[in-house]
Amino acid sequence: MDGSLSPIESLSFREAMAELDGIVGVLESNALELEESLKSYERGVALLAALKARLNDAQQKVEVLMGELAPDAADDAARDTTLS
Repeated sequence: MDGSLSPIESLSFREAMAELDGIVGVLESNALELEESLKSYERGVALLAALKARLNDAQQKVEVLMGELAPDAADDAARDTTLS
């Protein structure tokens, strides 16, 4: 791993996943020296944390959007549609 790595924040989700996958492959191959393995591992941990944060943000947005739809469904359920 060299100093030419893009900042994690500038990577798309797909790019970050691809980089993490590459790091896992290199680490599993045992082809790196200890120092390089540690640098790769650190980068992988940072990528994983960023990816998890993005997934959590996306999940929260979906829950908010679903919550915006729920009041309409609740109003429909509360409305008395029986014939008297």
